[in-house]
Amino acid sequence: MDQKLDKITFGAGCFWCVEAVFQRVKGVKSVTSGYMGGKIKNPTYREVCSGLTGHAEVCQLAYDPKEVDVATLLEIFWQTHDPTTLNRQGADTGTQYRSAVFFHTPEQQKEAEAWKQKLNAQHVFPNPIVTEIAPASEFYVAEDYHQNYFNENGTEPYCQIVIKPKMDKFLKAFKSKLN
Repeated sequence: MDQKLDKITFGAGCFWCVEAVFQRVKGVKSVTSGYMGGKIKNPTYREVCSGLTGHAEVCQLAYDPKEVDVATLLEIFWQTHDPTTLNRQGADTGTQYRSAVFFHTPEQQKEAEAWKQKLNAQHVFPNPIVTEIAPASEFYVAEDYHQNYFNENGTEPYCQIVIKPKMDKFLKAFKSKLN
């Protein structure tokens, strides 16, 4: 049986955090860390970190729309980072850490814009959402050592101080949507 997978690409700060969250979501079949939204071809991590390429650190999700819908993925996206800080997530600053939804279909665009409008109208966050909603562009896969980072390096200080608290909160809030 051949399953048709859809893709969506999220930027929400450091891709290690984004990857760790979405790897655990039921229906998400793969999460690949990489770069999108910039102006040079085949950027390296060092180049992206300079902030000069215009790329965001992103995770591209391949998901089965029969198991998880885009609305659920967006709900998780909005709740697992701060979409109100421009070019910043926590201590990570620069355009490479911007909040972004890179959509692959018109349905994803419509859904992302509706979520943003609804969350702003309901004042869910103390400040307006600054998340970029843009068409997916060329996706560049990040270096191998960035893939599956939290699962392979969970005891490292960054993982324990930054990612683990976010994961604990996520696992509690979205228990019914996990693998």
